[in-house]
Amino acid sequence: MIDKFKKAIQEASDVLREQAASLGEGAKEKTYQLIEEWLQVFPKLEVYGLEITSFSLAVALSPALEVELVGKHEKFSKERLDEILHEVRKNPALTSVFTTIRTAYNLHRRTYANLNDPLVVKIRIRLSPEIKVYIGKPVIE
Repeated sequence: MIDKFKKAIQEASDVLREQAASLGEGAKEKTYQLIEEWLQVFPKLEVYGLEITSFSLAVALSPALEVELVGKHEKFSKERLDEILHEVRKNPALTSVFTTIRTAYNLHRRTYANLNDPLVVKIRIRLSPEIKVYIGKPVIE
């Protein structure tokens, strides 16, 4: 009886392991596809005044591409951000970046803090992309 129980658990474990490996490969492939799509976006961000200062690729069960871009606050006034968002409205990746920048500036204005240089935008591409905007150089990450 115990042997049958052990065998059933072993078989279930094997099936789960196979499914996890299959899902893992699918997720990896999807992430690499996302990375390829974003590689087309970065040159466009540079045209708008965000210069790539750091670029990294992590290869693991869950691959990730991380890019840091730096810009000048003067290039991203409220009016200019509205113009840019109108120009890029058909590109979801660019829209998400500039919407995040605009939101960060709006929240920052509400704190009445000084606008410290530089504007830093970090984009991490993985199965769920992440965009972070820093106003001023982050000391601790």
